Amino acid sequence: MIIVTGATGELGRRTVERLLQRVPADRVGVSVRDPRKAQDLADRGVRVRQGDFDDPASLVHSFEGAEQLLLVSLDRTGHECVSGHRTAIDAAVRAGVGRILYTSQMGAAHDARFQACRDHAQTEDLLSATGLPWTALRNGFYASSALQFLEPTRHTGDIALPADGPVAWTGHDDLAEATAVILAEEARFEGPTPPLTGPAALDFDTVAQIATQTTGRPITRTVLPDDTFHEQVLAHGAPAPIADLMLSIFTAARNGEFTAVDSTLAELIGREPTTFRTQLERAWAE
Repeated sequence: MIIVTGATGELGRRTVERLLQRVPADRVGVSVRDPRKAQDLADRGVRVRQGDFDDPASLVHSFEGAEQLLLVSLDRTGHECVSGHRTAIDAAVRAGVGRILYTSQMGAAHDARFQACRDHAQTEDLLSATGLPWTALRNGFYASSALQFLEPTRHTGDIALPADGPVAWTGHDDLAEATAVILAEEARFEGPTPPLTGPAALDFDTVAQIATQTTGRPITRTVLPDDTFHEQVLAHGAPAPIADLMLSIFTAARNGEFTAVDSTLAELIGREPTTFRTQLERAWAE
C-alpha cells in the first residue's frame, strides 16, 4: 500500500494520477482533509481516508498499512509548518509505515535565505531521527511560482521584480511523474535525492527575453528595490510574513541557492524535463 497526503493539491493529485498508471488502484491510498474532494478517486478503487494534520489520531488511521508514505509538504511556514510535519512523521511511526518520502526542495539547508528551505531542512532532520528508511525529494523550484510573479507582465509588458539570480524552474507534471516512478519502486534513493530540476537555471532577465520571443511583443525587465517590492506586496493585502517570504525568494536566488541543474529528473522520467519556455507558452495561451 502506498499512501499519499495532500492528494487533492496541485502536486499530490498529479502524483496519484501518474501512480495509478503504474500500480493497481487497490495499492494506492490517499489521506485528505476533505474526503468529498477525492470521491472520484474512491470511485476508481483508491482507498480514501480523512487525515488532518491537526488531528494526529486521524493521520494514524489514514496511514494504516502503508508500506510507503508520500508526505507532501504543507503550505505553511516556520514553526507551524515544521510542527505539522512532526505530527505526520510521528503518526507514520505509530502506524508502522515502512518508508517515508517527503517533498523537500532544492536548496534545503538550515542557513538558507528562503524560509521554506529552512523548514525543509528541519523536516529532513525529523525524518532522519525516526530510524525509518526515508527519501527527501529535493524538488526544483516550482515553475508555477515564476508564472505567478509574471502574471502582471501579461498586461504591463514589464517584469517589475527585485534583483534575482538563476533559478532552475521545474514543472509540477515532471516532478509528479518522477515521484510516481520512485513510489512504484522503479528507482530508490536513501535520504536526500540530487536536485530534481528542469533543464536550465534562468534569471528574470532571461525570462524577459523568452517572453518577448514567445509573445512577439517587447517584454522589459525592471529591477525593483527590495523595500518597494515588499511595500507593494503589503499594499495588495498580504500579511507581513507572506511579504517577507516572497522577498526571501529573491534574496535566496541572488545567493545562488536555486542555481543547480541536475540530470536526475530527466533520468527518472526518461526524457528531458519541460522547458520554462514551454510552460510559459502553455500558461499564457490559456
